[in-house]
Amino acid sequence: MRSPTPPPPTRTPSAPAVAWWSGVPAGVLLVLVAVEWGPLASFDRMVADGLHASAVRSPVFTRLNRVLSDWVWDPWAMRVLIAVVVAWLWWSRERLLALWTAAVALVGAAFQHVLKAVVGRDRPQWADPVDHAHFAAFPSGHAMTAALTCGLLLWLLALHGKGPGTRAWRAVLAVGVVSAVGVGLTRMYLGVHWASDVVGGWLLGVCLVAVSVLAFERTAGSRRG
Repeated sequence: MRSPTPPPPTRTPSAPAVAWWSGVPAGVLLVLVAVEWGPLASFDRMVADGLHASAVRSPVFTRLNRVLSDWVWDPWAMRVLIAVVVAWLWWSRERLLALWTAAVALVGAAFQHVLKAVVGRDRPQWADPVDHAHFAAFPSGHAMTAALTCGLLLWLLALHGKGPGTRAWRAVLAVGVVSAVGVGLTRMYLGVHWASDVVGGWLLGVCLVAVSVLAFERTAGSRRG
């Protein structure tokens, strides 16, 4: 009796669609920020002014936001998490996947700094700041790194048979969404990013993961062929 054919590995769902629906808005937003489109600038200023006023009035809550932003959801904390996953993949002899994951994380870090330098957007300026940050504003590195980390982890789970519908995938999705949204909100609340910086970071992080998934599938397919 023939043994049943094993099911194909789980694919990250709709990677081309994810790349399209995140990449196009990210590109449009990048252009609007670069040309300093008035309605977007006005919206960013309105949100920033409201959040900063609250941050000045609520020092305890502001301190909590700083802890979450600088320690729990800091980009380096996310990169350490990716490094642990890469080490586990390497130890499991999944060398291509380990190198690919590390490369995507490195490309993401480099890409955000290149965009910051090219766009050169100023951060919000305050007479009474509650926090400080370096480099240019767009995109938010915290938001982009969190979205990219979450996307990579979900993709790796799907590759290992724990895709949508499994408890592990849903748990990582929940924690990832809370982390990405949470860090974006903390950066706005602390007055170091405009709202569009954060949205741009989210979109670019998701798009980069989707593009990397498509490229990996093509690379892995050519190796098998």
